[in-house]
Amino acid sequence: MPGSEHDIAFDLGIVGAGPAGLAAAVTAADLGLRTVLLDTAPRPGGQFYRQPAAGLGARRPQALHHHWRAFAQLARRLRRHIGDGTVLHLAEHHVWSVGAVGSAGSSASSASSSSADSAGWLLHAVSGPEGLAARTVRARAVLFATGAYERQLPFPGWTLPGVVGAGGAQAMLKAGLVLPGQRVVVAGSGPLLLAVAASLAAAGARVPLVAEAAGYAGYTRGVSALAANPGKLAEGVSYGVRLLRRRVAVRTRSAVVAAHGADRVASVTVARLDRDWRPVPGSERRVSCDAVAVGHGLLPQLELPVELGCRTRTMPDGGPALEVDACQRTSVPGLWAAGESTGVGGAELALVEGELAARSITAELGGLPPTGGGDHHGGRRLERRLDRRLDRRRARLRDFAELMATVHRPGPGWSDWLTADTEVCRCEEVTAGQVRAAVDQLGAGDQRTVKLLTRAGMGWCQGRMCGSAVARLAGQDDPVGGRPLSCPVPLGLLAQE
Repeated sequence: MPGSEHDIAFDLGIVGAGPAGLAAAVTAADLGLRTVLLDTAPRPGGQFYRQPAAGLGARRPQALHHHWRAFAQLARRLRRHIGDGTVLHLAEHHVWSVGAVGSAGSSASSASSSSADSAGWLLHAVSGPEGLAARTVRARAVLFATGAYERQLPFPGWTLPGVVGAGGAQAMLKAGLVLPGQRVVVAGSGPLLLAVAASLAAAGARVPLVAEAAGYAGYTRGVSALAANPGKLAEGVSYGVRLLRRRVAVRTRSAVVAAHGADRVASVTVARLDRDWRPVPGSERRVSCDAVAVGHGLLPQLELPVELGCRTRTMPDGGPALEVDACQRTSVPGLWAAGESTGVGGAELALVEGELAARSITAELGGLPPTGGGDHHGGRRLERRLDRRLDRRRARLRDFAELMATVHRPGPGWSDWLTADTEVCRCEEVTAGQVRAAVDQLGAGDQRTVKLLTRAGMGWCQGRMCGSAVARLAGQDDPVGGRPLSCPVPLGLLAQE
């Protein structure tokens, strides 16, 4: 097969070069594992450490990021390992399928665990502008560090130009050094909103309002998690101070319930919400703007591990996450996971989980003691001390992640924002009225049945934009998102397989 590297015996294949994948790659290489790192982006860092294109000549890209020093150190280590041949970095490669070596198809869900353990895995990827180039690599173990995408809850007018995802607005600024508009309302729910608003305001945008659907008072229910993570509290306060200095109003229990405009958004209706996220009658007011950055948290990207049979769990906000043990192992032998795929928790937690996963994989594959550990027994003692330190950090950061998910869980009343003609599935132009008819009149009780009856989720994004809303309208939590192919693949490449 063109681009095939079956004969190169990689110890570890990592899908995703964000914080978790990057930390895992350099740790595994430090410990002597031959590693291949595959990622869709041209440079490592993921969404969190997204960087401006080289041609833009950004003088201080670190000004747009937190914890840049940690990333810079990891990037230097990665370059060193790429130089000495310990790591192969395949940038702009989208892994569309993973299968156990020797299994009948591209999915390993029916392959025996002994087959996976002994022969390893094949990671199938596409690259190039049209996805026409194929690459297949083989690894003894696989780590999924696939990151997350934004949860969107629709409202009338959300399809107008100028309405973008909150994370999308931040990506535009980090990668393109551009603003989505000059007067930007930031709305939705979750800690990301404060970071986005602060970044936009610092870059010159006027941010008249941050509308947070939840209430920050909910964090007081997790006093122990807050006390164990004082840095998180300090970070939130720093955002508040920066927004206050720029006269950005932050209103909790509020939401954008409609956007208005002809060729582009010109204003939004903001309403107060009750504790179930239902708009309070008479509380609506108009806010003028030329852009809206909206998002309701993040959802893990789980297509690959779910298709392989990895078990999932439900986070307190209703989102799915991979079930992993204390060593970051999934329920399928030979497969590990780290970062947002195990439950959205931020870059700091992802870095810890990536390092823990690499150490676990090294131990299982019979790798070397940590670099600088001295003699074999001294190295093992150091490894145990490091593991305990990492375990404690992971535990406290995971507790905070669970608290965040609890506080910002979407309330059931959000659907009251919708009118019958509000498009829920943008790709297939399926309205809220059609989804409700499928549920109330035709008996659809889950997202899949709604999709079969209305085509919601059958479009280009394959439900990534509308899946959460459709599932919640059908009375479910967020869907897991399994599908045989994780991205579009040319038929010619499938025929070669």
